[in-house]
Amino acid sequence: MLSYQHAYHAGNFADVHKHLTLFAVIDHLLRKSSPVTYIDTHAGRGLYPLAAEETRKLQEYRQGVVPLWQARQALAEEPLLRAWLESLARVQQREGELDHYPGSPWWLAQRLRSEDRLRLFELHPGEHDHLARQHLPDNVRRTHGDGLQGLLKRLPVSTPRLCVLVDPSFERKAEYAEVAEAVSSAMGKARHAVMLVWYPLLPAGRHRELLEGLRDGGLRKIWRSELSLREPATDERGMYGSGMLVVNPPWGLDERLAAAMARITPLLGDTATYRDEWWVAE
Repeated sequence: MLSYQHAYHAGNFADVHKHLTLFAVIDHLLRKSSPVTYIDTHAGRGLYPLAAEETRKLQEYRQGVVPLWQARQALAEEPLLRAWLESLARVQQREGELDHYPGSPWWLAQRLRSEDRLRLFELHPGEHDHLARQHLPDNVRRTHGDGLQGLLKRLPVSTPRLCVLVDPSFERKAEYAEVAEAVSSAMGKARHAVMLVWYPLLPAGRHRELLEGLRDGGLRKIWRSELSLREPATDERGMYGSGMLVVNPPWGLDERLAAAMARITPLLGDTATYRDEWWVAE
């Protein structure tokens, strides 16, 4: 089933959580001169006009990136947020206005050095068509295909370092186990890789299957962070929070994100909370 299109959700609170984490990881990787291969297994369109019909239908960006954009002068006091918001400003077509939200291909591509490589995978044909029309650097390769399979086929990579973002829709229940299996297999082939995995927080709690799968796959210590808009209700449907797992996180990532999220969380509502921990499987 290929029904998911991220345009309906672009710029929401989960995007902020995911892309700020990705931005901070890239920051750390760029402190060293050795080349990096980046792999994005579920790339999406790459760039989302907020005026697009799909994005305007739900307008989830109003409880995500918009409050941050409106408070950007105050948030600039925090170094990570200042750099992230400055990068976000560069993609806007009208100065001072928020008219586009960039997806992970843009966040990755705009910081590539000439010696780095970026591989983008997108299985949905319509989403890949949008991605194919994006202007990206020459050292970016786009593939219409399954990103988890593509990741495993391309390991090991030729560069000394590897960073992978795994960001499925999780529309299918089976995806939680599939992601756990793929990430465990990938880490077996590239133990030095920095692996980021996004997951939704849903009342059903299916993300626990992902965590258990990683434990069974031999991954024992992972940094985990979660941003929640509210506590889940038993009769509720839909996503109430966003989760990120980082395998082999760069030193200090947890402290940098905690400082940034402490400034962001109050802007997302009175019931919004952020927590992070080193998740150690039993």
